[in-house]
Amino acid sequence: MNELRSIEKVMAPPAPHWVGNAFRVHNFFPGNLDMKRMSPFFLLDYGAKIEFPPSNIPRGVGVHPHRGFETVTIAYHGKVAHHDSAGHSGVIGEGDVQWMTAASGILHKEYHEEEWSKKGGLAQMAQIWVNLPAKYKMSEPKYQPLKHSDFNRFVFPDKTAEVEVIAGNFKDTKGIASTFTPIEMYNAYLKKGASVLFSFPKEYNTGFLIIEGTVMVNDKTVPADHFVLFANDGTDIQLSSGENAVVLVLSGEPINEPIVSYGPFVMNTKQEILQAYEDLDKGKFGFLE
Repeated sequence: MNELRSIEKVMAPPAPHWVGNAFRVHNFFPGNLDMKRMSPFFLLDYGAKIEFPPSNIPRGVGVHPHRGFETVTIAYHGKVAHHDSAGHSGVIGEGDVQWMTAASGILHKEYHEEEWSKKGGLAQMAQIWVNLPAKYKMSEPKYQPLKHSDFNRFVFPDKTAEVEVIAGNFKDTKGIASTFTPIEMYNAYLKKGASVLFSFPKEYNTGFLIIEGTVMVNDKTVPADHFVLFANDGTDIQLSSGENAVVLVLSGEPINEPIVSYGPFVMNTKQEILQAYEDLDKGKFGFLE
């Protein structure tokens, strides 16, 4: 029998910090949450709306390593370019998603796309780190460039709401991202008067990031740029809105394994972290200028 999930907490955006000189982000988790609280999602950095002036030198984050997880970057406004040591490159613009599997080790860099940087403009992004189970942590790196135009969408009959499925399955509408563990990741677009019921297994860790507008989550009003963390005590969540709104929906089956995180690495043991640094020093993550 389905029952409503309760809201564990509504989190206001934490004080922002800069990642490189291109991304001003609010870190919702792990932050003050236990590292496993939103497993399989390990980190959520949210870049709320910010206007960048024109610049002939693109702002960005220089070459840095990752191992043991995936980075998922969603562009709501602005354009971001990516290069990595596995030979992947791409640009994501409004509505696009970049899904990079660092796995056994990769070097990458991210920066404002050159032509967009010259003009400047509004930027708004979210980056999620998705943990990998131990058996996949040392698999081959890969890269999924996911275009907004390619996503499958469920449009409600009354046309007041649309759910864009990045990963997982909503009402038999499947996401195009491939994942290592069961993950539901959607962008829900709501118009005035919209009401959407989401249902996830009780054990799935679940949170909503309000990207645009003020919404009603169950019976609680939540403004933009806030994160809603749900308890694992039910299956159903009611989302409604009296204005245009966008909500990022995250839900997934937890990975019940030890987590040891240090800097850009998310592994299972301290020894694996030390090994990652040793492998990095030996050039096993490849080369990237």
